[in-house]
Amino acid sequence: MTQKYGPPNEATPSRVIWLNNGPWKETIVYKEETQHDFPKPHKDHIKQFIDYKVPIGKFDQLAEFDGSVIVDRTKGETAARCDKEEMNFLALNLANDIVINKTNAQQARKEYGQQAMALMKQEIQSAPYTQALKFNVPRGGTADPDKSTIGM
Repeated sequence: MTQKYGPPNEATPSRVIWLNNGPWKETIVYKEETQHDFPKPHKDHIKQFIDYKVPIGKFDQLAEFDGSVIVDRTKGETAARCDKEEMNFLALNLANDIVINKTNAQQARKEYGQQAMALMKQEIQSAPYTQALKFNVPRGGTADPDKSTIGM
């Protein structure tokens, strides 16, 4: 990350953080790794955020697709956590495809595996979703503060 985005904006003993780096609202590289077995066993430690509003009816489908796609409705953020930035691009591109009804969770899982394998074989032309975000990412305006139910 430092080679690509320069020095981090913040650093602690447990993580380093970049803000507004490339297409990302925030990138966190954690010292602590999380075991993740999809599509094959590896350790997640890079979490990257974008401003992205997910319709409430799509939360379950995104969870079914990949447990390392994290949606924060209130902040209007969606993140992907994996071991490589390319895999975070892949996860978020497929998450967007689910949200816009281009695919479903099971088809996205299959496509994720195919593109991950192509990337491992360095067949980049067969893994276009691993190279960049393939949709327009808003900058702000995605938060959902909800509605107060106090005093109603």
